[in-house]
Amino acid sequence: MIKIFKQNLNTREEIFSATEAKIDVSQIVADIIETVKKRGDKALFDYAKKFDKANLTSLRVTDEEIEEAYSNADKEFIKVLKTAQKNIERYHLQQVRKGFYLDDGEGAIVGQKIIPIEKAGIYVPGGTACYPSTVLMDSIPAIVAGCERVVMVSPPNSEGKINPVILVAAKIAGVKEIYKVGGAQAIAALAYGTESIPKVDKIVGPGNAFVAEAKKQVFGEVSIDMIAGPSEILVVADNKNRPCDIAADLLSQAEHDKMASAVLVTDDYDFALSVSNEIEKQIPLLERAEIARVSIDDNGKIIVTDDIDSAIEVANKIAPEHLELCLDNPFDYLEKVKHAGSVFLGRYTPEAIGDYLAGANHTLPTSGTARFSSALSVDDFIKKTQYIYYDKNALAKVANAVDYFAKKEGLTAHAKSATIRFSKDNE
Repeated sequence: MIKIFKQNLNTREEIFSATEAKIDVSQIVADIIETVKKRGDKALFDYAKKFDKANLTSLRVTDEEIEEAYSNADKEFIKVLKTAQKNIERYHLQQVRKGFYLDDGEGAIVGQKIIPIEKAGIYVPGGTACYPSTVLMDSIPAIVAGCERVVMVSPPNSEGKINPVILVAAKIAGVKEIYKVGGAQAIAALAYGTESIPKVDKIVGPGNAFVAEAKKQVFGEVSIDMIAGPSEILVVADNKNRPCDIAADLLSQAEHDKMASAVLVTDDYDFALSVSNEIEKQIPLLERAEIARVSIDDNGKIIVTDDIDSAIEVANKIAPEHLELCLDNPFDYLEKVKHAGSVFLGRYTPEAIGDYLAGANHTLPTSGTARFSSALSVDDFIKKTQYIYYDKNALAKVANAVDYFAKKEGLTAHAKSATIRFSKDNE
């Protein structure tokens, strides 16, 4: 049963206090990465046979396989995916940056170019964790940014096929280059390249402990989005809400993972009890009841504060991945939110609307990292290159200032590079 506290907890650690005995997979992952670097495609075929029980003869998904998946897909599913694609694209188009050019009119120009990264790698889990929404959320920002190649990888089943719903989502998103490989070996292939799979510039997407560790180890060779922890939700709600609604919202994250965290912060103890009772009613009805049960028992919390302002303070201490403000006039509280991956405003904005259809990205910072990081966006797939131009007269005006500054740092070659251009000794 979910735990109820009648006082504020002061730190994130006190609230998300449950820990899992973690198996150190770093050496296993390091060995996999080294093997892929040395053996390329042959290693990927061997790992597919070992981990996926698949005897592959080629890694790339063919156009025929994609079309077959699309033609066999449920028409309503295609319709929903297209609606999601449209909303996600529309949202991310607003994030597109433009460069700038500053001319002082006296011969000095500074500016910034916005350049998309050339090759983006998208990791999509397979098997029981099959999320076509992840395909859309991770690939569309890359496409909007203008990446020349968007390369997707996902593990095959024992028949050597990628889950068809993944392929349907990829087609609708506009991803054409897809490979049958998962796990740490997929991350290694994207980071270093093989005979079939190109080396990419950035890898994004969720995965298990092996995938997360592989992303850590290849960071520096390539860029990565983030190391995602278990899913989490924090709901701030008053007693004007229906307990059944809030219970359902909490369980929407608890069903993800046994380590997922669901927290309610409210200013009414009786309401807290009602939500707790409703959670107990709803868990047995869930398809993933066993997972939700463990999540709620181990990591679920209800915190009762003196007022809603205090509840917002708790939320800021936690910096949750998902923050729901189930309140009247929720925009009045939005400015008080300092740390959250994504904020869901009002009584009719369940977190699930963000997972699928609203358009804002659902790849979010977890484990309190919303204090300093943001949702996946177009910015993750661009570089900002600055440029500077000075003509002779413009440099002459500042050469002595550069000389003075450089000598203060003991860098006389820096100093000379600015003044030598005006020296008669070398004419």
